[in-house]
Amino acid sequence: MNDPASVPAVESGPEAGTASGWLAAWSLGLREWLRFVRQRNRVVGSLGQPLLFWLFFGEGFRETFQLPQGGQQVPFREFFFPGVLVLILLFTAIFVTISIIEDRREGFLQAVLVSPVPNWALVLGKLVGGTAIALVGALVFLLLGLTLNLQPGLWGLVGTVVFLFVSGLSLTGMGFILAWRMDSTQGYHAVMSVVLFPMWLLSGAFFPPPPGVLGYLMLVNPMTYAVGGVRRMLYWNAPQLAAASGDPPLWLCWAVTLGFCAAMIALGAWVSRSRTQGDLR
Repeated sequence: MNDPASVPAVESGPEAGTASGWLAAWSLGLREWLRFVRQRNRVVGSLGQPLLFWLFFGEGFRETFQLPQGGQQVPFREFFFPGVLVLILLFTAIFVTISIIEDRREGFLQAVLVSPVPNWALVLGKLVGGTAIALVGALVFLLLGLTLNLQPGLWGLVGTVVFLFVSGLSLTGMGFILAWRMDSTQGYHAVMSVVLFPMWLLSGAFFPPPPGVLGYLMLVNPMTYAVGGVRRMLYWNAPQLAAASGDPPLWLCWAVTLGFCAAMIALGAWVSRSRTQGDLR
């Protein structure tokens, strides 16, 4: 028989659980990245459609677009650019979080839930992994901003990257919450069509806030502050252009976006605990 003294002790306690939780979160995030890259249709869908939107709508509205205040001359393609960046974040969040439904169908999600891995590691891995994918796609598209008359400067570029990360985390969290409650990809696509895409259309990405009901709807839409914050950052050295677009003040964009992000993470952690193993069959 082996000497009990020679058997290495197994690490246990809260520190061991925390360590295993961070490792599990890293593994789940890496799995999301590898899964996304290997499925080329998702890569094309998350980047190709926003790019086509930017090119086609930018050219189609080139002669008719005019800012409602200040008499500023901003081409529609330039005005539309921050909205397309947020659209890339949204599309990528949708494509990434739809894997929750696939994982449930394949039994992977049940295996994670019954494992000793802390619940927060599942949420963190999914959200951060999806946000990293969305951010990379947005940064690739951001290179096209070199063809426009944007004036971000160094601090504006840094702020844009940070703001895109926070916005991507909030949108991925929203996609996580919706996907967790869905049992079919068809239902998820339906929600995307009637909830997520209209939220983007009423975010100031396509047109400045008009007077009346649409203007009030845009004010209560958290995605309005994501688009406005990105535009404010990209016009860091020309704030009058962002003001002419009717965007909210930068401090308000940060406050609403950070608050929405915190709410989505907290709600995502809550819904992941609200469904039992039996519900996930």
